[in-house]
Amino acid sequence: MLKLFPAAIIVMLLFTVTFASAEDPAPQQVEATKRIDLLLENAISRGLVAGGVVLVGNRKGVLFERAYGRTCAGPNAPLTNIDTIFDIASLTKVVATAPAILKLAEEGKLSLVDPVSRWFPEFSGKGKEELLVMNLLTHTSGFDDFPLSPRNPLQSAVEKAAHQKLHGEIGSRFRYADINFILLGEMVRRITGVPLDIYAASHFFTPLGMNDTTFNPDTGKAMRCSTTIGPDNSLLTGHVQDPMARQLGGVAGHSGVFTTARDLARFCSMILGEGELEGTRILSGRAVRQMTAPYFSRGGNVIRGLGWDIASPFSAPKGNGLSEVSFGHTGYSGSSIWIDPTADIFVVLLTSRLNYKNIREFSQLRGELSSLSVEIFPLSAGRREIENSGDVER
Repeated sequence: MLKLFPAAIIVMLLFTVTFASAEDPAPQQVEATKRIDLLLENAISRGLVAGGVVLVGNRKGVLFERAYGRTCAGPNAPLTNIDTIFDIASLTKVVATAPAILKLAEEGKLSLVDPVSRWFPEFSGKGKEELLVMNLLTHTSGFDDFPLSPRNPLQSAVEKAAHQKLHGEIGSRFRYADINFILLGEMVRRITGVPLDIYAASHFFTPLGMNDTTFNPDTGKAMRCSTTIGPDNSLLTGHVQDPMARQLGGVAGHSGVFTTARDLARFCSMILGEGELEGTRILSGRAVRQMTAPYFSRGGNVIRGLGWDIASPFSAPKGNGLSEVSFGHTGYSGSSIWIDPTADIFVVLLTSRLNYKNIREFSQLRGELSSLSVEIFPLSAGRREIENSGDVER
């Protein structure tokens, strides 16, 4: 039975809050951030999560960060801290795979309107000639997920996708499916000759100073990992939770990345900086804009970016108060990020999720956190500077 912690004990587990400004935060702002504390304390007391990390920032850095609770259920479990490493599950799609595809497109090594069969000859003659790379990125391919074969799971993924009958019209039917990004991860390998983990590390994680971000954490990093719950209720620490990613050796286009909130903050700041962080160019501004531009499906009722979510059934972390051009993604393990270039703000939530059945309450947690964050930090310093210069359109 899950042991719940009294609120008084949870408060003692809170870690230090850090603001990007050298000036002390205003008392009213400090008071307002206690509402974030209460939100996470409540999630812990209800058994949604054992603990987690909240980080709010902008293109210049961190505005707020705090750790809560423990890395798994139980009174003797390690405390969560700012440097705890989390399995971010499907956030892999937007911090590794989609950027890799856009980087290759930027370099002219592929086109987003390439037929998928160009890179997967297994698809030739299977009635998928109109299936494009961008359809995989936007989940408008018509694919549904399926189990992988235990023998040679990657090739089985490709072969089964090649023979699967597509459901609905390509480009108009939105169906979120991991197979889209499994194929994209393999596409990176076929184009570059190196697997996705090596490509992402050399082109994104290392240049961005995301030193704790990796696929398949080594022993040292595994000791700092939060725990996830496997399909048989086993506890996984430093091993990817997603069953298909485990079958694929821990490196897959849809899941497998482990990281910290601070590393994700650097990635989000780079996205807000249109591909640049601290003078280092990671992606072209055009690539970032293309990746986060709206693509419509279901008659305009679903809006996705290339990998990113904008407005769909999975957009709970958007909350209230963020602009219509904001975007983000969620991870099954209990992670989410949401980025708003208009307000110059991003919200990172990483948790040790316990309750996977109560989707509604977990979605509410994500949305309320974003709503609180944009309320507490309505205009970042960088946004104010632009606004005061008179260059912001009204």
